[in-house]
Amino acid sequence: MSRNQAGDVLQDDLDYCYDAVQDVSRTFALTIAELEEPMSRDICVGYLLCRIADTVEDAGHIPPEKQRTLLDQYNRVLDPEDEATVHEFREAVDEWIPAEPDIDWEVVSAAPRVVRTFEALDESSRRAIRPPVRELVDGMGMFVERYAEQGGLRLQTFDELEEYCWYAAGTVGTLVTGLLARNVDDSVSETLQNNARSFAMLLQLVNVSKDVATDYIEENNVYIPQELLEDQDLDTEDIPDDGKSEEFVPVIHRVTDRAENYLDGAQTWLEAMPEIRGNTLSAWAIPFLLAVGTIRELEERPEDVIEEGNVKVSRSEVHTLFTLFAQEDDPSLEELRAKIRQRPLDEY
Repeated sequence: MSRNQAGDVLQDDLDYCYDAVQDVSRTFALTIAELEEPMSRDICVGYLLCRIADTVEDAGHIPPEKQRTLLDQYNRVLDPEDEATVHEFREAVDEWIPAEPDIDWEVVSAAPRVVRTFEALDESSRRAIRPPVRELVDGMGMFVERYAEQGGLRLQTFDELEEYCWYAAGTVGTLVTGLLARNVDDSVSETLQNNARSFAMLLQLVNVSKDVATDYIEENNVYIPQELLEDQDLDTEDIPDDGKSEEFVPVIHRVTDRAENYLDGAQTWLEAMPEIRGNTLSAWAIPFLLAVGTIRELEERPEDVIEEGNVKVSRSEVHTLFTLFAQEDDPSLEELRAKIRQRPLDEY
C-alpha cells in the first residue's frame, strides 16, 4: 500500500468515527463540533473507545462473568505492553452482538476500526488518552464483577455512587486535562488537574439523577444508592411505579444536591482551561451550563424522572445557549450560570 493509500484509509477511519459519534450521542457530537483539530479528533476517538466498553457493561443479555472477561480482554488491547489484539476481542464479542444491532453495537462491531484510528494518532495524544480510558474499562469490569449475582448494578452508598461516577465519567476531565496540561505552565496545569474531577462528577451525577427510570428499565442498573431508597421506604422495584413518583422526590433532590456541590470546581476547571490544540471554551462550557439547567429542572419537577423517564432542558434553551457562544466573544460563565440556575435562558 502506498503512503497516499495509507493516508486515505486513515482518513476514512476518522470520518467513520465522526459519523459514529453523531449517531451514538448527539449531545457529545455537539461538543466535538465545537472543537477544532487536533482536539476534536482526539476527543472523538477517545469517546468511542470508552463507548465500546460502556456498551459491553450495559448489556443485560451478556452474563456478568462474560462481561468481565470481555472488558478485561478489551483493556489488554489498549495496553501497549500486551500482545492481545483488537481482532481477538472482536471475535470474542461476536456471539453477543445482536442480530439487528443498534448504533452502539455497530460501534462495538467496528472496534478494530476505532482502535486502528486511535493507534494512528500522534504519540502524545495516545499517551494522554490511553490511561483514563483503561481506568474506565477496568472500573466497569470491577463493578460488573461486584454485582454479578444481581445481574445488574445496585449501588449501595453515596461513596460507591461517586466511585462509580469516577470510573464512568472521570475520563472526561482527566482525558481533556491530559491533552492540554502538558502545553501550559505549572500553575495552570495544577489548577486543571485539581478540578478535573469536579467537571466529570457534575455531569455524571446529573445523568444519574435524570435517568433513574431509564437506567433501570433499559439496563437493569440502579445507580441511585440503595441507602437513599431505604431512607424513604422504597425498593428497586418501585422505580417504574408512577404512583410512587412523589416518594422519589427526596431521593432525586439528594443526588441533585450532591451534583451541585461540584459546580464551583467545574467552573474553576473551565476558567483555567487554555484554548490550544483546537480546544475551545464553548465545547465544555455548554455541557456544564446544560447541567446547571438540568439541575434546575430536576428541582422543579423531580417526579418526572419516574413518570416520564427523563428530565432535560428544552431545545429552545439549548439553541439559545449555542447562539450565545457563537458570538465573537465568549459570554461570562459566572453570569450565565446564575441566569440558567434561576430560569430557562430563553425566557430572559
